[in-house]
Amino acid sequence: MYFYAARQPILDANKNLYAYELLFRDSIDNVFPEIDGDEATSKIIEASKFNMGISDFTGSKPAFINFTLETLIQGYPEMLTNEEVVVEILETIKPGKKLLKICKDLYSKGYIIALDDYVHQSVWSHFYPFIKIIKVDIQDTNFDEIKQIIEAVKDHPHIELLAEKVETYQEYDQALQLGFKYFQGFFFAKPEMVKTKNLSPSQLAMAELLYETSKPELDLTSITNVFERDVSLSYKLLRYANSAMFRRRSEISTIKQALVILGSSELKRFLGLMFAVTANPDKPTELIKVAMTRAKFCELVAKDMKSQLDDSIAFLTGLLSMIDAILDEELEIVLEKLPLSNEIKEPLLTRKGAMAAIIKLVEFIEHAQWDKTNFIMERLQLNKVKAVKHYNEALAWADEQSHLAG
Repeated sequence: MYFYAARQPILDANKNLYAYELLFRDSIDNVFPEIDGDEATSKIIEASKFNMGISDFTGSKPAFINFTLETLIQGYPEMLTNEEVVVEILETIKPGKKLLKICKDLYSKGYIIALDDYVHQSVWSHFYPFIKIIKVDIQDTNFDEIKQIIEAVKDHPHIELLAEKVETYQEYDQALQLGFKYFQGFFFAKPEMVKTKNLSPSQLAMAELLYETSKPELDLTSITNVFERDVSLSYKLLRYANSAMFRRRSEISTIKQALVILGSSELKRFLGLMFAVTANPDKPTELIKVAMTRAKFCELVAKDMKSQLDDSIAFLTGLLSMIDAILDEELEIVLEKLPLSNEIKEPLLTRKGAMAAIIKLVEFIEHAQWDKTNFIMERLQLNKVKAVKHYNEALAWADEQSHLAG
């Protein structure tokens, strides 16, 4: 069984990953509003206990999960440990004695409790001693209302504010100045500012290698020459080729030997990952993970489509779909600087064709826009269950591969 879910990262003030919120449904067909909150929460609890664990989906980070009053009364939060879940009380629940008793009980057992989409009412002050996080939708809450919330919780320093739906760097910066501790939204996946800068020699070498490996036939001599011009890149290639994941019987000691043994597909993955993780060291690692997830998802879907798409080209295209955010430049400007084949550039620039459709699909999944996924899957003739399976596999793969940044 697979989670029909998206995970949205929650970052701290330094843009380090703190947790994920899980946004899920019973299946891709059960889009908003055809399944209620009770059923959605029940499904995720069931899946986590009897099928795939929450930690497998969140990389051992806490999972923010929405709970309705009914699922709280049923004791569902306690089916997960207080280390793996943040109990998120839906904004539709009215504050009352029954809810207060539940909050006191969960607090006494070490659970972190968050109020979702908080709208200030004085009655909530009775809950403050037991609440750790208050989530504020900054798209739906004006400045005066935010100031009112800040004033209301000032005597409860243990309460931390989380800004939801932060879509731009400017919104993140403003919330940071107001004292918010956590941030949820896709601000980290958009360029912070448009600026012109040159790629470093190492980045140029990797871009050249990406171009060479996008050709139908590999030119080993040309590729070896590029590696030999960059000591750091050569070292990382040899370390990668000698890693335990390939289970080699003897050590690989030359560039050419590494290239031959890795083969075309694995070499493309290595280069794509190295380019992404070294392009901008100041960007949050979660952004790189999202790019890696896209890359793997595109590759897996392309394999399902058989002859229509080259899966290694699909991998690189998915990875580079976020290169503008990684480099903090407009996509058109970035792609002008990269000597990439048109097979990669065109889907990214025109947003047309099968490859572009796959990227749109994974974007909709990331945002839990399930109502928009059906149309694309039907157009691509993709099996819905397989698509969800591929997304879960891609998430797990990206989590495992993120250590390759070193």
